[in-house]
Amino acid sequence: MATFSTRFLGCKVSYTDAQAVRERLLSDGHVEVAGSAADIAVVNTCCVTNEALSKSRQAVSRAARSHGRVYATGCGARLDGALRDVAENVTVVRRASEETPAAIAGDVGAIACVQSDTRLERTRAFVKIQDGCSFSCAFCVIPLVRGETRSRRADAVLREIARRVEQGHREIVLTGVNLGCFRDRDAGFTLPRLIREAGAVPGVERLRLSSIEVNHLTEELVTALRETPTASAHLHVPLQSGDDGVLRAMGRRYTAGHYLAKLERLSDFNRTADVIVGFPEEGEDAFRRTLEVVEQAGLTKVHVFPYSPRPGTRTAVADTVPARVKGERSARLRALSGELCRRRWTSKLGTTDRVLVDRPGRGYGDDYTPWLVDADVGRLVDARAVALSEEGILAVAA
Repeated sequence: MATFSTRFLGCKVSYTDAQAVRERLLSDGHVEVAGSAADIAVVNTCCVTNEALSKSRQAVSRAARSHGRVYATGCGARLDGALRDVAENVTVVRRASEETPAAIAGDVGAIACVQSDTRLERTRAFVKIQDGCSFSCAFCVIPLVRGETRSRRADAVLREIARRVEQGHREIVLTGVNLGCFRDRDAGFTLPRLIREAGAVPGVERLRLSSIEVNHLTEELVTALRETPTASAHLHVPLQSGDDGVLRAMGRRYTAGHYLAKLERLSDFNRTADVIVGFPEEGEDAFRRTLEVVEQAGLTKVHVFPYSPRPGTRTAVADTVPARVKGERSARLRALSGELCRRRWTSKLGTTDRVLVDRPGRGYGDDYTPWLVDADVGRLVDARAVALSEEGILAVAA
């Protein structure tokens, strides 16, 4: 028997990958403990930006100093040269995500006493339905480190959802690198059908998509979301830029006008997005257009990423916008994001929503708006909005 700890950096896909390793080690009879007390550390790394990769390297180095063995996994591990010169007790696992749990488990070794089931750490369960990306955005390293798009079988996804419900998870988040590419051709599934059937699994009280590209916001998909009673009224739709010239340089397959038209039909949804600031040759006028599109689209939260060149991409040697300018533009966009959040929160004062409490005193409404309410973790409670705070909507149980 070995003791182990797991840590992930980056996105929800990274979280699900780390959890897959965790569950495999638990099912093999190993024991999870906190932090440096473990014999083995698994660090699932990220390389989407320079900052993310730097944090991943630091996490691996710290783990190497406090654990007997370390397995570095994830996107950073699969990026050529990203984790060179690691300590002798670090194993860099460069396998595909679906192969990683078995590879680590085989190296650690199983014991005779195994567990038949293991529980995820969080109140909501993230279920990966797809991995990889076959697109070629100029700035993105993900196709290089995760490979081409591939989907899980629909029956495997639905079985996992049923298992998560049995474990007590009330909310299911379908996640992947590019969810709109999900296909199970043999079983006749696309994402809209999967949404309908996943939302109908007995015990699922809330179903949400982690992210969806604007070109995949088809009429069929929107209809499936509207007609599935458990589907959340929240969509995260990456924007990246509101300037058509920058979008073309990025290799994105839409214009700002196309993005706005798609989101116009979803005015009753809470809409959030990613934006890259300081892409090569982004001028002040282009950035100003991004601010305008963010507001016109009715976005309520923007995840801001200052551009950093990634090795192997088409813009790997291009970084023309000074760091000072990126920082100033990032601050302006985050300020607008904060203002837009506050507008939506204000509109909810006096209303009631179903809130999933996922940590003490805090949870999320049906549209993924943050609520602060005093209720037991894991409960879905009716909450009435009475005031606002910097962290979200202050509420009382209705």
